[in-house]
Amino acid sequence: MDVFELSDDLWSGKHSTKEIHPLIPHNSITGIEDGLAFVSSFANVSCVDTEEGLVLIDTGSFLLAEQVHQTIRTWTGSRLSKAIYSHGHVDHVFGVPYFEAEAKEAGWEGPQVIAHEALAHRFDRYKLTRGYNEIINQRQFRAPGMVWPTNYRYPDIDYHDRYEFVVGDVSFEVNHAKGETDDHSWTWIPSHRTLCCGDLFIWASPNAGNPQKVQRYPAEWAVALREMATRNAEYLLSGHGVPIKGEARVKAALTHTAELLESIVDQTITILNSGARLDDAIHQVTYPSHLMELPYLQPVYDEPEFIVRNIWRLYGGWYDGNPANLKPAREVALADEIAALAGGAGVLATRAMELIELGDDQSLRLATHLVEFAALASNDPAIIDARRAIYAVRAETSTSTMAKGIFGWASTEFDNDNSQPADTNGHLH
Repeated sequence: MDVFELSDDLWSGKHSTKEIHPLIPHNSITGIEDGLAFVSSFANVSCVDTEEGLVLIDTGSFLLAEQVHQTIRTWTGSRLSKAIYSHGHVDHVFGVPYFEAEAKEAGWEGPQVIAHEALAHRFDRYKLTRGYNEIINQRQFRAPGMVWPTNYRYPDIDYHDRYEFVVGDVSFEVNHAKGETDDHSWTWIPSHRTLCCGDLFIWASPNAGNPQKVQRYPAEWAVALREMATRNAEYLLSGHGVPIKGEARVKAALTHTAELLESIVDQTITILNSGARLDDAIHQVTYPSHLMELPYLQPVYDEPEFIVRNIWRLYGGWYDGNPANLKPAREVALADEIAALAGGAGVLATRAMELIELGDDQSLRLATHLVEFAALASNDPAIIDARRAIYAVRAETSTSTMAKGIFGWASTEFDNDNSQPADTNGHLH
C-alpha cells in the first residue's frame, strides 16, 4: 500500500494503529517530490538527493541496514555526503558502513555523520551495559535470540544546540531537543517544507515512559514539538509510522502530542508538590479524552501511565513516598509472610485466578500481585501454571508493546531458557 494512502486511512480512522502498528516496516521507498524520498523500515529513513550528493536522516537498524541501503539504491545512485542521526537508538544508526564500503570501492569521498554531542556517550553506555540492553530488548520485543550490537559508527560532527549546513542547493537545519532521549535531533529542510522528527512523533502515544529504558524528558519534548509546529511544514517524516502530508495535519499531530505531554507533566508535578505518593500519581492522573481518541495518540507502543512514572523519577527521584519501600524486605520474604497469613501460596493463586476471570482493570492488576506473591512463595507446578495463565491474559489485554512484551515474557519464563533462577529454597527470584 502507498504510504500516503495508508496515512490518509489511519488519519480518517479507516485503519487503526492497533491493526497496522507504527513499528511494522513496509520495507519500501516512496518518492515524495523531486529529490526527496522516504524509506519505510525499522526505523524509517528520510533521503534528500542533491547535486553534490545524498543526505540521509537516520540510516537503518542493526537488523535491516543492509536492506535499507539496497532500497535506497533503487531510487538514487548518488554518493552519500552526510548522514544525520536523529538519536542514538540502535534502530536508527547502522547504515553508514554500507555506504562507506561503497564509497571506498568507487573512489568517492566518504560520508560525514552529524549528531548531537550527547550521542557518543550513549554509544559508550550501550557498550558498558550490553548485557542489560540485550535482556530488556529481548523482553520488550519478545525476541529471545536477539544479540545486542557492540560496534558503532560514531559521529564526525557533533553540535550543541543547532547545526546548519548546505549540500548542493539544499539547506538543512538540525536542532537539539531533549525528548525520547537526551541526544535527540530534529531536522528542518525549508526547500522541501519538510520536518524529519526522529521519534519525537511516532503515530502513537509518545514513548516517554518506557519502563525498561533510561530517563525521558516529556516537558522539553513538548517544547520541541511546538517549535516544530511553527515551521508550517508540508511533510512530517517520522522515525516510525507513515509520513503525514498537509500543513494542517502536521501542525495538529505535533501540537496534540505536545498537549498530551504537557497535561501529564502538569498533573504529575501538582501531585508531587502536594506531598502525595507515586501510587497517588499513577492512579489519579487522567488523560484528556479528546486527545486519547485521536488516531495518532493511541497507546500501542508506550502508555501514558508509564510517562507518569518517568516524570516522577525525573523530578522526584526513585523514592515513591511509601516508607516501607525505602529499605524493603526481600520480595521472597514478603511473599512467604503474606502466603502464611493467607493460609498458603495456593490460596493466593486461587484468588488470583478468580480475579482474572472478572476482567476489569483493577481485578487484573490485583491478580498479578497475588499470583506473583504465590510464585515467589512456592514452586508448586499448579501455581506456576496459574502465573503463566495470568500473565498471558495480561499480555493479551494490554494495548502497548511495552506491557505486552513484559507480561508476555513473564508468561513464558518457565517454558524456555529465559526462566528466572530460584534461590536455595526453590523460590522464584
